[in-house]
Amino acid sequence: MKFEEMPYSRPDMEEITRQFRELNEEFDRASSGEELFEVHRKYYRLTDHFSTLMTIASIRHDIDVSDPFYDGEQKFYDSVRPSFLDSVVAYQKKLYYSRFRPYLEEKIGHPAFKNIELAMKSIDPGILTLMSEENALESAYGELIASASVEWAGEQRNLSRMEPFMHSPDRETRRQAWKTYEGFFTAHAEQLDELYDRLVKNRTAQAAALGYDNYLPLGYCRMNRNCWDRADIEQFRRQIREDIVPFAEKLHEQRRRRLGLSELRYYDEDVFFTDGNPVPAGTPEQILEAGRRMYSEMSPETGAFMDFMCSNEMLDVLGRSHKKTGGYMTYLPDYKTPFIFANFNGTSSDVDVITHECGHAFQAYISADDPIREHADITMDIAETHSTSMEFFTEPWMKMFFGNRAQDYIDMHFESEITFLPYGTMVDEFQDICYSDPGLSPHARNGVWRDLEKQYKPHLNYEGSEYYEKGAFWQNKHHIYESPLYYIDYCIAGIDALQYKAWMDRDRRAAWESYLKLCRLSASDFFTGLLPAVGLIVPFEDGCMRHVLKDIIK
Repeated sequence: MKFEEMPYSRPDMEEITRQFRELNEEFDRASSGEELFEVHRKYYRLTDHFSTLMTIASIRHDIDVSDPFYDGEQKFYDSVRPSFLDSVVAYQKKLYYSRFRPYLEEKIGHPAFKNIELAMKSIDPGILTLMSEENALESAYGELIASASVEWAGEQRNLSRMEPFMHSPDRETRRQAWKTYEGFFTAHAEQLDELYDRLVKNRTAQAAALGYDNYLPLGYCRMNRNCWDRADIEQFRRQIREDIVPFAEKLHEQRRRRLGLSELRYYDEDVFFTDGNPVPAGTPEQILEAGRRMYSEMSPETGAFMDFMCSNEMLDVLGRSHKKTGGYMTYLPDYKTPFIFANFNGTSSDVDVITHECGHAFQAYISADDPIREHADITMDIAETHSTSMEFFTEPWMKMFFGNRAQDYIDMHFESEITFLPYGTMVDEFQDICYSDPGLSPHARNGVWRDLEKQYKPHLNYEGSEYYEKGAFWQNKHHIYESPLYYIDYCIAGIDALQYKAWMDRDRRAAWESYLKLCRLSASDFFTGLLPAVGLIVPFEDGCMRHVLKDIIK
């Protein structure tokens, strides 16, 4: 079924409450592990249907944030989702303490019960109102950014459609484009500060109500950090600073020389060639068709996947006014289908959607028939490994998109992956500091960001931008507002993907078989168990990044 044909109606929350009550009663009557698992199948159907309706509404809202109907539905889910999650956790708590747990644990896996433990530590009826307020604040940020309209060359554009000009080969054009883009954030700086301040205080209040010292332990629970902790991340950050930052700065210097500049300014970030970054040829439809051909050649599994996605129109990628910025993959469990949301803007990021987001979607597609729903609850570290690794596996087909500039794209992609690692790690450390000291003023938070930039991106030069020089660049990163503590997972996955890059350079077939195995394993094991099972080093291990650099630097 095509996405536009999927029916939608608002779920009846009283009916859902009644179904949960009946489910719990059946649970209590079960006299064996087998009977209890049959009850658990009903739990799958109940939660899958609610999730499907909520996801349909969310996607349609994101496609047009000005649509009054789906704006109302988004507000509805912001309000009721916490109570729904509370019902879910109450049921899972019974599962966790069931006398038939050994049977169930063997059936659905050890990680599932660890995730239930984390969920029980994440929610309580006493914080449902705070959780609803948090959802509303996150939505307010998304709607503010999506509503942005700036004038450029006599035309009103949203922020996504400014990106081609921000990467223009003409330095003055991109300087002016950055100033225009920056102008929106400057004009809304106080509002953005207030939103984040309220989010930090809200999340801190939730944590306090649950007995935590600050939001960080609660945030780690909500991110399902089920096999690593802050100490592991501190080790990870140390390796990034000691091993990756020096190499990234060498790449920035190499880029400066390639561009023929005496110094790099902030508006030179992400510009790699004097004749401009490589851009894909053709219309969005032609890019999608090239992606379909690429995946059909790559493997039978990827071919069937992309045919399914295109035939069922499970991609909405055109940039439009009133469309939420950014991109993501989500899943509709009732239909066993992934969905990809993006904003094509004529830059290489359009192809990144076909590689990165399709990496997420491919994993969801090939594991969709797994009858154990808990196996779909993959943690973000492994989810981003699926997607980031696919970016490298698709490189042999880049000529389909970039023609004679395919190698330029491959070189740019490699440099971007390396130079992203310090930035992404910095985003995580920024959030760690903000939640460790929730009383920081907006001015102090900006100071923290600017200090971190000097450690992780020392080449940065904000001359000409008072707004960025004061440390406010972070306000355009929606993850900081909407997905707290998520960003480090991109960095962890980046190290995994670079291991795959080195492996495929040695033996592509073996690397691909490892990747397929990883996708099929889903969440049947913990992250720290999955990687060794497919031949990868866990990124927290001391010396991992030195090993990765040794393998990839030719």
